[in-house]
Formats: sequence, structure tokens, C-alpha cells
Amino acid sequence: MTTILVTGGAGYIGSHTARALGRAGYRTVLYDNLSAGHREAALGAPLVVGDIADVAAVRRAIREHDAQAVLHFAAWLAVGDSVARPLEYYRNNVIGTLGLLEAMAAEGCRHLVFSSSCAVYGEPVTTPIDETHLTAPINTYGQTKLTIEQALPHVERVHGIRAVCLRYFNAAGADPDGALGEDHDPEIHAVPRAIAAATGGAPFSIFGTDYPTPDGTCLRDYVHVADLADGHVRALQYLERGGASTTCNLGTEQPSSVRDVIAAVERVTGRRVSSEAAARRPGDPAVLYASAARARAVLGWVPRYPDLDTIVAHAWAWHRSHPRGYAGGLP
Repeated sequence: MTTILVTGGAGYIGSHTARALGRAGYRTVLYDNLSAGHREAALGAPLVVGDIADVAAVRRAIREHDAQAVLHFAAWLAVGDSVARPLEYYRNNVIGTLGLLEAMAAEGCRHLVFSSSCAVYGEPVTTPIDETHLTAPINTYGQTKLTIEQALPHVERVHGIRAVCLRYFNAAGADPDGALGEDHDPEIHAVPRAIAAATGGAPFSIFGTDYPTPDGTCLRDYVHVADLADGHVRALQYLERGGASTTCNLGTEQPSSVRDVIAAVERVTGRRVSSEAAARRPGDPAVLYASAARARAVLGWVPRYPDLDTIVAHAWAWHRSHPRGYAGGLP
């Protein structure tokens, strides 16, 4: 059984992907410093608590578990926060990933699936966005992801590490079986914030109502976290078949506005989402949605849950059974 090291494996997308890897016949070892992840999200898989910048610790984890590949999710991801704290984001997302690559090179681990982002594109010139689109990030988060993408060909030339960079759009939803969900503190994603507003929490802040879009709010491509997990498994299998390094978008190709999200949450929950207009967040493009043609052609990836109401329904089911997140579900 092939062992895969999943960095950030106790986090939102990492934990869902680790479960998908297990279902596909892989053994997983999670590596997470638990700054944003949750022990409970490991679901019993081996969990090594450590930082990716600690080269010796990563080397030890790869060597002791005989990991044959790394799926890398360990990064900070808040766009607005990245604009306010660029040095910290470069230290964590760039220097940390370089440490991971150094450890992989030293231990002869030659396959990497890198969690990148649509934030590398910046303000789109054309939509839907394909992988040939200009990369011009407008926030620090996107720039840190692009910096690693640009480093990978040089690392491959010297150390032979082949990589698939997955530029995905807005992760949302929860494990359809209800075992895993989304639990951030503070919560930054639209769907769980809207669900919180529908269940007595603070009003949902709409960051910008004057964008050049049909209803004035940002348009985004919401992709189910289980579909993202499937994309990572397929990317790994592509590398195992000898596939060359490549970059693929993962998205539904369907743009939804912030007001569309609110409406979907109201339909699914049967409750009103209290909301309020707020100022635009720095670094937020008006429109981001994918062309996923390359992922279909290269990885055979097609989203199973492209419908926004389905994404919201799975998130709602998890939040109802885990009203305090991983800190405790219903008795």
C-alpha cells in the first residue's frame, strides 16, 4: 500500500482529500501544526504534529513512513489577511514550502500535488479563466502561490520532483457522509458564514455591492470540497502513471454571486439570512470562474456535485450535526 504524506492534512481540504485517498487504496500520514487544523479531522489516520519549515521533521516523517508522494495543503489562505500581513504569508507559504521541497529532495520523494489557487490570476482579462490566462495576482496570498509554482520547474530540473499544481476556485461544502466539514476560526468563507447568519449568528457581511456584476456582488466559482479531493487523487494517479508536470484548474465553470449564495442558503435551510453591506475587501477581484477543460482532458476530472444548492445542503447537514464545529457535535 503506497503511503502519501498530506501536509495540512488536518485542515479543511486536506482532511477531505486524505479520506478520499484512503478510499482509493492509499495509506495516509497527516502532517499538520494544528494552527488551523483539527485533530478530530484526522479520523484516526496517523498525525504528525510539526511545521513544514522544519526540514528535519519533514524528512523524518517521509523516511519513517516511507512516503512516496506529498499532497501539500499547508498554507495560510485569507486574502484580506495576506494583504495586511505580507511578511508572515511569505514566511509561511513560501519559505515553509521551500523547506518541504528541500526535505522531499533529500529523501528522494519525487511526486508532489500542490494546492495552488485561482488567486494567481488576479483580475481576469477573459472569462472563463483557463490555465493560459495571464498570472498577475492582486493579493499576497495569490502571489505566494504563484511564487511556488514558478519555483517548481527549477526544482524538478535539479531534483526530479514532478508536480501537478491545482488552481482551484472557491472550496465549499462538506463530506456528503457527514464525517468532515468546515471549521475555521474566524470563518472566512461565504457558505458557512451565511449558514451562521441563518442560525442566529452575526449578520452576513457582503463585502462590496458595487462591483461590475449583474447584482453588484462578487462572482465566484464554488466547487465542492469532495470534488476537490477527487481532483487531488486523480492528480496523484496521473503522476504515478508517469505524467509530466502540469497545472490544472479545478472549478465548476459556473459563476455564482454572493447574493446567489445567500439565496441558496435560504432555500436549503428554510431560514432567512440576515445580511449587511460592507466595504470591499482589499485584493478581491470582481469575477473569478474557471475553465476546467484541461482537468477533464488530463486528469479525467468532472465535478460530481456542481449544483450550488447541493454544496450548501452538504454544508448545512454538517453544521447541524456539529453546531460547535469539531469542538463537539450534537449529543
